[in-house]
Amino acid sequence: MEWWVSLAGAGLVMAALRDLFHTLWHPTRHGGLSRLVMTALWRLSHHVRARRRVAGLVGPLAMVTVVGMWATTIILGWAIVYWPHMPEAFTFTGGSRPSSQVDLLDALYLSLVTVATLGLGDVVPAEGWLRIAAPLEALVGFALLTATVSWVLEIYPALTRRRVLAVRLALLRGSDPATEQLDCAVGALLLDSVATEVVRVRIDFTQYAEAYYFHDGEDHASLAAMVGYASDLARRGQAARRPDVRLTGDVLAGALDDLATVLDQRFLHTGGTPTDVFAAYAADHGRSLTPSDGRNGGSLRDGSG
Repeated sequence: MEWWVSLAGAGLVMAALRDLFHTLWHPTRHGGLSRLVMTALWRLSHHVRARRRVAGLVGPLAMVTVVGMWATTIILGWAIVYWPHMPEAFTFTGGSRPSSQVDLLDALYLSLVTVATLGLGDVVPAEGWLRIAAPLEALVGFALLTATVSWVLEIYPALTRRRVLAVRLALLRGSDPATEQLDCAVGALLLDSVATEVVRVRIDFTQYAEAYYFHDGEDHASLAAMVGYASDLARRGQAARRPDVRLTGDVLAGALDDLATVLDQRFLHTGGTPTDVFAAYAADHGRSLTPSDGRNGGSLRDGSG
């Protein structure tokens, strides 16, 4: 029976590590419980009266919640591994005494101290396999700390790239270049650079899906509000006379179609056209799609309506 309890604890640890791996390091970033937690907090924020104010906290709060969930599961799992062997398989030193009533408290204390790599040494495993298990927990705790720091360092550059694209689209919308102004070599370079940034954001949504649940602040820094203007630029490029501008217009339209596909498959699930997806994306972030809602009901790539 003791071994079954220890195996159950090991199963909890493995479940937490699996979720951590799929959230941070898997190429397609399909997290399990962590994704459910972030989605639940995001949906919950939609029902709060001061939605925009609360939405700015959802992303950071969700990350803290997920990391806390991983840490709690790992600590509890290792405590359950130790629990059946308390106190016989451990040596209590430095004036420490085993709990006279609940061995689980001692197991939780040992697990917490070990995963935090404090190394107090007042409770030391005496059995052979436990002397190996305890250092392994310390390694898991160090991996959890490293993974948390890496996660933060990955998410915020992705947010920066998304917001830079939004601000650039806002500036372009302010100048509002006509089709004739885009119908030149400079226009082709402009459309190509916007397409490149759209592709980067599309990859960010694939590899750093958690970035979707971060609020972008003002409209001019929100891709959810500004992505409609990128669609408008693509159509203007496709309507140009120069073949190089038409080509880059097609490339931008294709990049936007791919972005819409990723948004719909991973987050929105509308099953609609790119225009429908972008409108749902804007609504999900508390925005309105600008400036050309509903002008194109089909694929942007072929200009179909």
